[in-house]
Amino acid sequence: MWQRRAFLKAAGAGFAASLLPRRAVALERSELVFASAVQTARGGYGAVLLGEAGELIAEIALPDRGHDITISPQAGRGVVFARQPGTFAVVFDPAGTVAPVTLTSIAGRHFFGHGLFSPDGTLLYATENDFDAAQGVVGIYDATGGYRRIGEFPTYGTGPHEMLLMPDGVTLVVANGGIETHPDFGRAELNLDSMDPSVVFIDRRDGALVGQLRLDGGLHQLSIRHMAIDAQSRVWFGCQYKGAAADAPQLVGYATQDGAIVLVDLPAETLAELRNYVGSVAASADGTTIAVSSPEGNLLVAIDAGAGRPSLTQTLRSGCGLAADGAGFVATSGLGEMIGIAGASRAPRQFDFQFDNHMLRV
Repeated sequence: MWQRRAFLKAAGAGFAASLLPRRAVALERSELVFASAVQTARGGYGAVLLGEAGELIAEIALPDRGHDITISPQAGRGVVFARQPGTFAVVFDPAGTVAPVTLTSIAGRHFFGHGLFSPDGTLLYATENDFDAAQGVVGIYDATGGYRRIGEFPTYGTGPHEMLLMPDGVTLVVANGGIETHPDFGRAELNLDSMDPSVVFIDRRDGALVGQLRLDGGLHQLSIRHMAIDAQSRVWFGCQYKGAAADAPQLVGYATQDGAIVLVDLPAETLAELRNYVGSVAASADGTTIAVSSPEGNLLVAIDAGAGRPSLTQTLRSGCGLAADGAGFVATSGLGEMIGIAGASRAPRQFDFQFDNHMLRV
């Protein structure tokens, strides 16, 4: 995660000079920088960089709806991934000195909205759908060679969504949502009776399976979607339940590389408000608090990672995007609002664009 000084160093000395005066001032006053995909007031799509107080620093246009963003200080580039089942990813230069490059998924694949760079910035990894085989893959792109796709390896499951890099810099963790989709049927879910969600650890050097964890068989309709890593290197995940609404299963848990997978017990009233849907998961800067959001339930929940209990619940209409700031979290909504929660002291801001599902602390 970049603070302003590191961001400027990676973006290049000309970045601030290239900004409009008011945006340069916003960057100068911001210690932290955040990024999100958005829908514009005119109905188009883009991605924005914001200062910690919500000032607009930079923006790029997208051909369609974006989902998540990854940025590499080593590569000096960011990538916005299309929302499933999108077939584009836009590589952009935060300094704005190089025109954005649009990647197109190869035949038989589409993006699932998430990806990340290798620690040295030379490779880009993206979760993708081999839709005719109904299998997930990680696409590998050469960030030093025009982002040419140079290979792939399996995610050992169906419907991979978010992917993170473990602190060892070698192991990828992938949330296989377990849901089969095919672009011929849009976003229709084709296998709800036979879903097989899992959390998978993969060696990024050769694609070897390190470990695969599943919830108890009775929870096979609990789709594991988004994740964050806490101070103990536990992988917290949030789920979206595809069974009967009245079932109300637990929706948040954590997995470990040594083989544990646990759902934490959220109070019944909190589960009811989440409405069987967790949209984003984030860890605080110190890794001791986990935040989850539900745009379906208009709810944000902060969880004490050590105790596994909620420390705060807060309403935010259509709230989904979450990112750590110095003291708590920034939360954003599909109605264009940005607020601070769980110790973050910031005044709410209202924008003329709508935030998409995720917020990245750059």
